[in-house]
Amino acid sequence: MAAASKPTCRQIMTKLRKLGKESHRRTFIRHGAPAETTFGVPIADLKPIQKAVGKDHRLALDLFATGNSDAMYLAGLVADEARMTRTDLNRWAREATWSMISTCTVAWVAAESPHAMALATKWIDARRERVAATGWSTLSSHAGITPDDGMDLSLFEDLLERVVAEIHDERNEVKDTMNRFVIAVGCFVAPLKSKALKAAKTIGSVDVDQGDTSCKTPDAAEYIRKVASMGRTGKKRKSARC
Repeated sequence: MAAASKPTCRQIMTKLRKLGKESHRRTFIRHGAPAETTFGVPIADLKPIQKAVGKDHRLALDLFATGNSDAMYLAGLVADEARMTRTDLNRWAREATWSMISTCTVAWVAAESPHAMALATKWIDARRERVAATGWSTLSSHAGITPDDGMDLSLFEDLLERVVAEIHDERNEVKDTMNRFVIAVGCFVAPLKSKALKAAKTIGSVDVDQGDTSCKTPDAAEYIRKVASMGRTGKKRKSARC
């Protein structure tokens, strides 16, 4: 029996439109999604499509290129990180339409790719706020999935010092992702837990405008301590994507 053919980008877009829920669409829009290009598909409803597709480099590129929020998120779930080029990832970083796509979708795929550190350390210096935030999120995801002995720990120490020195003067999305970077290092990188906790205490409260949402900026020191109290410091994730 012949294997079932994979769905095309056009077929998936038709399905996504049908799966969209107005309540989710309104929530996504409050978080920054463009109203005109968002269906509001629950993430759980994307998972069966992800399972049916597997990893498909060309389809991922086509889905992301639609500019539709739901398709762009799905693109990250089906992207083949090993085949993503620097050009692909730089384009995704530039074209991400809102924070969920930039700091989740793009950062996750970049972190799993062979270009993770080269791109992340470039992006954090970007003039564009969203690209810089993508860089810090990529570093966080890299810390979450990479064995400690495969990380440049001295570089991450330097980055913690940079966050301490710069976070309160940074742009809104960058402040948020810098704070989360400190949390990621403190939770996922056991050798740097103490240094991340010290950085978090020095930084203190971080003022991030979360817009018309119920989101709250996490207290980095409190978060790191909580993970440590559960005995989970240094426990890596299998995948950056979820």
